[in-house]
Amino acid sequence: MRKITAAITGVSGYVPDEILSNADLEKLVDTNDEWITSRTGIKERRILRKEGTGTSDLAIPAVKKLLKKTGCDPKEIDVIICATTSPDYVFPATANLIAHEIGAINSFGYDISAACSGFLFSLITGAQFIESGRFKKVLVIGADKMSSIVNYEDRTTCIIFGDGGGAVLLEPSEEGYGLNDFQMRTDGSGAAYLKMEAGGSRNPSSHETINKRQHFVFQEGAVVFKFAVTNMAEAAATVVERSNLKPEDIAWLVPHQANKRIVEATANRVGIGMDKVMLNIQHFGNTTNGTIPLCLWEYEHKLKKGDNLILAAFGGGFTWGAAHIKWAYNGSDYAE
Repeated sequence: MRKITAAITGVSGYVPDEILSNADLEKLVDTNDEWITSRTGIKERRILRKEGTGTSDLAIPAVKKLLKKTGCDPKEIDVIICATTSPDYVFPATANLIAHEIGAINSFGYDISAACSGFLFSLITGAQFIESGRFKKVLVIGADKMSSIVNYEDRTTCIIFGDGGGAVLLEPSEEGYGLNDFQMRTDGSGAAYLKMEAGGSRNPSSHETINKRQHFVFQEGAVVFKFAVTNMAEAAATVVERSNLKPEDIAWLVPHQANKRIVEATANRVGIGMDKVMLNIQHFGNTTNGTIPLCLWEYEHKLKKGDNLILAAFGGGFTWGAAHIKWAYNGSDYAE
Protein backbone atom coordinates (compact mmCIF):
# COMPACT_ATOMS: atom_id res chain seq x y z
CA MET A 1 0.00 0.00 0.00
CA ARG A 2 1.33 3.41 -0.98
CA LYS A 3 1.86 6.14 1.58
CA ILE A 4 -1.04 8.59 1.86
CA THR A 5 -0.14 12.26 1.62
CA ALA A 6 -2.39 15.31 1.96
CA ALA A 7 -2.73 17.15 -1.34
CA ILE A 8 -4.21 20.59 -1.93
CA THR A 9 -6.93 19.96 -4.53
CA GLY A 10 -8.35 23.47 -4.67
CA VAL A 11 -7.83 27.00 -3.39
CA SER A 12 -9.88 30.17 -3.25
CA GLY A 13 -9.73 33.59 -1.64
CA TYR A 14 -11.72 36.67 -0.80
CA VAL A 15 -10.89 40.30 -0.05
CA PRO A 16 -13.32 43.18 0.63
CA ASP A 17 -13.98 45.77 -2.04
CA GLU A 18 -12.91 48.81 -0.02
CA ILE A 19 -9.32 49.90 -0.58
CA LEU A 20 -7.31 51.79 2.04
CA SER A 21 -4.38 53.31 0.16
CA ASN A 22 -1.21 54.87 1.47
CA ALA A 23 -2.64 58.22 0.44
CA ASP A 24 -5.66 57.55 2.65
CA LEU A 25 -3.38 56.77 5.60
CA GLU A 26 -1.54 60.05 5.09
CA LYS A 27 -4.76 61.74 6.20
CA LEU A 28 -4.93 59.69 9.41
CA VAL A 29 -1.35 59.58 10.71
CA ASP A 30 2.01 61.22 10.14
CA THR A 31 3.27 59.09 7.26
CA ASN A 32 3.57 59.12 3.48
CA ASP A 33 3.55 56.77 0.53
CA GLU A 34 7.33 56.76 0.04
CA TRP A 35 7.99 55.94 3.71
CA ILE A 36 5.49 53.06 3.74
CA THR A 37 6.50 51.61 0.37
CA SER A 38 10.24 51.72 0.98
CA ARG A 39 9.95 49.95 4.35
CA THR A 40 7.17 47.46 3.70
CA GLY A 41 6.43 47.23 -0.02
CA ILE A 42 2.76 47.97 0.68
CA LYS A 43 0.78 50.37 -1.53
CA GLU A 44 -2.77 49.55 -0.39
CA ARG A 45 -4.80 47.13 1.70
CA ARG A 46 -8.45 45.98 1.83
CA ILE A 47 -10.81 46.82 4.70
CA LEU A 48 -14.06 45.15 5.80
CA ARG A 49 -15.85 48.11 7.29
CA LYS A 50 -19.52 47.04 7.35
CA GLU A 51 -20.89 47.08 10.89
CA GLY A 52 -21.64 43.70 12.42
CA THR A 53 -19.22 41.76 10.20
CA GLY A 54 -16.34 39.60 11.37
CA THR A 55 -13.64 37.28 10.15
CA SER A 56 -16.21 34.65 9.19
CA ASP A 57 -17.56 37.12 6.61
CA LEU A 58 -14.15 36.97 4.91
CA ALA A 59 -13.84 33.20 5.16
CA ILE A 60 -17.31 32.12 4.07
CA PRO A 61 -17.18 33.66 0.54
CA ALA A 62 -13.77 32.07 -0.03
CA VAL A 63 -14.99 28.66 1.13
CA LYS A 64 -18.17 28.80 -0.95
CA LYS A 65 -16.15 29.58 -4.09
CA LEU A 66 -13.75 26.77 -3.23
CA LEU A 67 -16.53 24.20 -2.85
CA LYS A 68 -18.15 25.30 -6.10
CA LYS A 69 -14.95 25.13 -8.17
CA THR A 70 -13.96 21.72 -6.77
CA GLY A 71 -17.49 20.31 -6.96
CA CYS A 72 -17.31 19.37 -3.29
CA ASP A 73 -20.58 18.83 -1.41
CA PRO A 74 -20.29 20.56 2.00
CA LYS A 75 -21.85 17.47 3.58
CA GLU A 76 -18.70 15.57 2.56
CA ILE A 77 -16.39 17.81 4.59
CA ASP A 78 -14.93 15.94 7.56
CA VAL A 79 -12.89 18.62 9.33
CA ILE A 80 -12.73 22.44 9.25
CA ILE A 81 -9.71 24.22 10.68
CA CYS A 82 -9.74 28.01 10.75
CA ALA A 83 -6.52 29.91 11.43
CA THR A 84 -7.30 33.37 12.75
CA THR A 85 -5.97 36.01 15.12
CA SER A 86 -9.24 37.96 15.03
CA PRO A 87 -12.05 35.43 15.63
CA ASP A 88 -15.65 36.60 15.53
CA TYR A 89 -15.96 35.69 19.21
CA VAL A 90 -13.79 34.31 22.00
CA PHE A 91 -16.20 31.39 21.61
CA PRO A 92 -17.75 29.76 19.69
CA ALA A 93 -14.97 29.08 17.21
CA THR A 94 -15.10 30.87 13.88
CA ALA A 95 -14.80 27.42 12.26
CA ASN A 96 -18.18 26.55 13.79
CA LEU A 97 -19.80 29.62 12.24
CA ILE A 98 -18.31 28.77 8.86
CA ALA A 99 -19.52 25.17 9.05
CA HIS A 100 -23.06 26.33 9.79
CA GLU A 101 -23.15 28.84 6.96
CA ILE A 102 -21.85 26.45 4.30
CA GLY A 103 -23.94 23.48 5.44
CA ALA A 104 -21.06 21.24 6.56
CA ILE A 105 -23.37 19.32 8.88
CA ASN A 106 -21.17 16.22 9.10
CA SER A 107 -17.96 18.00 10.06
CA PHE A 108 -16.21 19.00 13.25
CA GLY A 109 -14.03 22.06 13.45
CA TYR A 110 -11.98 24.41 15.56
CA ASP A 111 -9.79 27.51 15.38
CA ILE A 112 -6.01 27.66 15.59
CA SER A 113 -4.26 30.73 16.96
CA ALA A 114 -0.59 31.01 16.04
CA ALA A 115 -0.50 34.63 14.85
CA CYS A 116 0.78 34.97 11.27
CA SER A 117 2.00 31.35 11.22
CA GLY A 118 -1.51 30.09 11.88
CA PHE A 119 -2.42 29.06 8.35
CA LEU A 120 0.81 27.11 7.90
CA PHE A 121 0.36 25.40 11.28
CA SER A 122 -3.28 24.63 10.40
CA LEU A 123 -2.32 23.22 7.01
CA ILE A 124 0.19 20.90 8.61
CA THR A 125 -2.34 19.91 11.29
CA GLY A 126 -5.03 19.24 8.70
CA ALA A 127 -2.63 17.12 6.71
CA GLN A 128 -2.24 14.77 9.68
CA PHE A 129 -5.98 13.97 9.59
CA ILE A 130 -5.66 13.01 5.92
CA GLU A 131 -2.46 11.02 6.40
CA SER A 132 -4.07 9.01 9.19
CA GLY A 133 -6.39 7.54 6.57
CA ARG A 134 -9.44 8.30 8.67
CA PHE A 135 -10.62 11.46 6.90
CA LYS A 136 -10.96 12.31 3.20
CA LYS A 137 -11.79 16.01 3.00
CA VAL A 138 -10.34 18.70 5.25
CA LEU A 139 -10.94 22.43 4.83
CA VAL A 140 -8.10 24.67 5.99
CA ILE A 141 -8.91 28.37 6.20
CA GLY A 142 -6.78 31.41 6.97
CA ALA A 143 -8.63 34.67 7.51
CA ASP A 144 -8.37 37.85 9.55
CA LYS A 145 -10.23 41.10 9.99
CA MET A 146 -7.14 42.90 11.21
CA SER A 147 -8.80 46.30 10.91
CA SER A 148 -10.79 45.34 14.03
CA ILE A 149 -7.64 45.21 16.18
CA VAL A 150 -5.47 47.88 14.55
CA ASN A 151 -5.04 51.33 16.08
CA TYR A 152 -5.32 53.80 13.21
CA GLU A 153 -3.51 56.40 15.32
CA ASP A 154 -0.39 54.21 15.53
CA ARG A 155 1.61 54.70 12.36
CA THR A 156 3.94 51.81 13.15
CA THR A 157 1.17 49.21 12.82
CA CYS A 158 -1.77 50.70 10.92
CA ILE A 159 0.25 50.86 7.69
CA ILE A 160 0.90 47.12 7.73
CA PHE A 161 -2.35 45.23 8.09
CA GLY A 162 -5.34 44.52 5.87
CA ASP A 163 -8.38 42.25 5.82
CA GLY A 164 -8.82 39.09 3.76
CA GLY A 165 -8.92 35.34 3.75
CA GLY A 166 -8.43 32.18 1.77
CA ALA A 167 -9.11 28.46 1.96
CA VAL A 168 -7.74 25.20 0.60
CA LEU A 169 -9.22 21.73 0.33
CA LEU A 170 -7.03 18.81 1.42
CA GLU A 171 -7.64 15.31 0.04
CA PRO A 172 -5.64 12.06 0.04
CA SER A 173 -3.01 11.34 -2.59
CA GLU A 174 -1.08 8.12 -3.16
CA GLU A 175 1.15 9.67 -5.83
CA GLY A 176 3.31 11.82 -3.57
CA TYR A 177 1.47 15.10 -4.09
CA GLY A 178 0.85 17.47 -1.21
CA LEU A 179 2.75 17.92 2.04
CA ASN A 180 6.15 16.22 1.98
CA ASP A 181 8.08 17.88 4.79
CA PHE A 182 7.72 20.66 7.34
CA GLN A 183 9.25 22.40 10.31
CA MET A 184 7.33 24.32 13.00
CA ARG A 185 8.81 26.28 15.89
CA THR A 186 7.73 28.61 18.73
CA ASP A 187 9.56 30.88 21.15
CA GLY A 188 7.42 32.41 23.89
CA SER A 189 10.08 34.99 24.76
CA GLY A 190 8.79 36.89 21.74
CA ALA A 191 5.50 37.63 23.49
CA ALA A 192 6.93 40.89 24.78
CA TYR A 193 7.48 42.25 21.28
CA LEU A 194 4.33 41.38 19.30
CA LYS A 195 1.02 40.90 21.07
CA MET A 196 -2.36 42.27 22.08
CA GLU A 197 -1.89 43.37 25.67
CA ALA A 198 -5.47 43.04 26.94
CA GLY A 199 -8.60 40.99 26.43
CA GLY A 200 -7.25 37.65 27.65
CA SER A 201 -7.48 36.03 31.07
CA ARG A 202 -4.22 37.62 32.26
CA ASN A 203 -5.46 41.15 31.59
CA PRO A 204 -9.24 41.03 31.09
CA SER A 205 -11.17 43.76 29.34
CA SER A 206 -11.97 46.75 31.53
CA HIS A 207 -12.54 50.47 31.25
CA GLU A 208 -8.86 50.89 32.08
CA THR A 209 -7.61 48.59 29.29
CA ILE A 210 -9.89 50.32 26.80
CA ASN A 211 -8.72 53.77 27.88
CA LYS A 212 -5.11 52.62 27.55
CA ARG A 213 -5.87 51.31 24.04
CA GLN A 214 -4.55 47.86 24.93
CA HIS A 215 -6.93 45.98 22.64
CA PHE A 216 -4.91 46.75 19.55
CA VAL A 217 -1.84 45.13 17.99
CA PHE A 218 1.35 46.11 19.81
CA GLN A 219 4.67 45.62 18.04
CA GLU A 220 8.31 46.52 18.52
CA GLY A 221 9.13 46.54 14.84
CA ALA A 222 12.93 46.38 14.93
CA VAL A 223 13.03 43.33 17.20
CA VAL A 224 10.31 41.52 15.25
CA PHE A 225 12.03 42.25 11.94
CA LYS A 226 15.33 40.78 13.17
CA PHE A 227 13.71 37.60 14.47
CA ALA A 228 11.55 37.19 11.37
CA VAL A 229 14.38 37.63 8.87
CA THR A 230 16.51 35.04 10.63
CA ASN A 231 13.97 32.39 11.58
CA MET A 232 11.62 32.37 8.59
CA ALA A 233 14.58 32.19 6.21
CA GLU A 234 16.30 29.43 8.20
CA ALA A 235 13.13 27.33 8.42
CA ALA A 236 12.66 27.56 4.66
CA ALA A 237 16.31 26.66 4.02
CA THR A 238 16.09 23.69 6.39
CA VAL A 239 13.05 22.24 4.61
CA VAL A 240 14.68 22.78 1.21
CA GLU A 241 17.83 20.95 2.35
CA ARG A 242 15.94 18.07 3.97
CA SER A 243 13.83 17.64 0.83
CA ASN A 244 17.04 17.44 -1.27
CA LEU A 245 15.88 20.33 -3.42
CA LYS A 246 18.17 22.60 -5.38
CA PRO A 247 17.14 26.19 -6.16
CA GLU A 248 16.29 25.19 -9.72
CA ASP A 249 13.93 22.50 -8.39
CA ILE A 250 11.76 25.06 -6.61
CA ALA A 251 8.90 26.42 -8.69
CA TRP A 252 7.67 28.94 -6.10
CA LEU A 253 8.43 30.32 -2.68
CA VAL A 254 5.14 31.17 -0.96
CA PRO A 255 6.06 33.41 1.98
CA HIS A 256 3.93 35.09 4.59
CA GLN A 257 3.50 38.67 3.38
CA ALA A 258 4.82 40.45 6.45
CA ASN A 259 7.27 42.82 4.84
CA LYS A 260 8.88 42.83 1.41
CA ARG A 261 12.37 42.99 2.89
CA ILE A 262 11.71 39.87 4.97
CA VAL A 263 10.41 38.10 1.87
CA GLU A 264 13.52 39.10 -0.10
CA ALA A 265 15.80 37.84 2.69
CA THR A 266 14.01 34.49 2.70
CA ALA A 267 14.28 34.15 -1.09
CA ASN A 268 17.98 34.97 -0.91
CA ARG A 269 18.57 32.38 1.82
CA VAL A 270 16.83 29.70 -0.25
CA GLY A 271 18.85 30.77 -3.30
CA ILE A 272 16.08 31.82 -5.66
CA GLY A 273 15.24 35.08 -7.42
CA MET A 274 12.17 37.20 -6.77
CA ASP A 275 10.74 36.00 -10.09
CA LYS A 276 9.96 32.72 -8.29
CA VAL A 277 8.38 34.35 -5.24
CA MET A 278 4.64 34.84 -4.78
CA LEU A 279 4.12 38.46 -3.79
CA ASN A 280 0.88 40.40 -3.29
CA ILE A 281 1.72 42.50 -0.24
CA GLN A 282 1.60 45.61 -2.43
CA HIS A 283 -2.15 45.13 -2.96
CA PHE A 284 -3.36 43.49 0.26
CA GLY A 285 -0.81 44.33 2.95
CA ASN A 286 -0.35 41.82 5.75
CA THR A 287 -3.62 39.90 6.14
CA THR A 288 -1.98 37.74 8.84
CA ASN A 289 -3.49 34.25 8.41
CA GLY A 290 -4.81 35.15 4.98
CA THR A 291 -1.50 35.88 3.25
CA ILE A 292 -0.40 32.40 2.12
CA PRO A 293 -3.79 31.17 0.85
CA LEU A 294 -4.38 34.50 -0.89
CA CYS A 295 -1.03 34.11 -2.66
CA LEU A 296 -1.92 30.57 -3.76
CA TRP A 297 -5.29 31.85 -4.98
CA GLU A 298 -3.81 34.73 -6.99
CA TYR A 299 -1.04 32.62 -8.51
CA GLU A 300 -3.12 29.47 -9.03
CA HIS A 301 -3.22 29.92 -12.81
CA LYS A 302 0.59 29.70 -12.88
CA LEU A 303 0.84 26.51 -10.85
CA LYS A 304 1.53 23.21 -12.59
CA LYS A 305 1.04 19.65 -11.40
CA GLY A 306 4.25 18.48 -9.74
CA ASP A 307 5.55 21.97 -8.89
CA ASN A 308 7.66 22.14 -5.74
CA LEU A 309 6.42 24.89 -3.43
CA ILE A 310 8.11 26.13 -0.26
CA LEU A 311 5.72 27.79 2.18
CA ALA A 312 7.20 29.90 4.98
CA ALA A 313 5.75 32.03 7.76
CA PHE A 314 6.61 33.99 10.89
CA GLY A 315 4.20 35.23 13.54
CA GLY A 316 3.97 37.05 16.85
CA GLY A 317 4.76 35.46 20.11
CA PHE A 318 6.97 34.09 18.27
CA THR A 319 5.91 31.34 15.86
CA TRP A 320 7.51 30.31 12.59
CA GLY A 321 7.90 27.46 10.17
CA ALA A 322 8.11 26.20 6.61
CA ALA A 323 6.77 23.36 4.49
CA HIS A 324 7.52 21.61 1.20
CA ILE A 325 4.44 20.91 -0.89
CA LYS A 326 4.24 19.18 -4.26
CA TRP A 327 1.35 20.77 -6.15
CA ALA A 328 -1.36 18.32 -7.20
CA TYR A 329 -3.03 19.86 -10.27
CA ASN A 330 -2.68 22.29 -13.15
CA GLY A 331 -3.98 25.53 -11.76
CA SER A 332 -4.94 26.92 -15.15
CA ASP A 333 -7.75 24.35 -15.28
CA TYR A 334 -9.45 25.75 -12.19
CA ALA A 335 -8.24 29.33 -11.63
CA GLU A 336 -10.98 31.88 -11.00
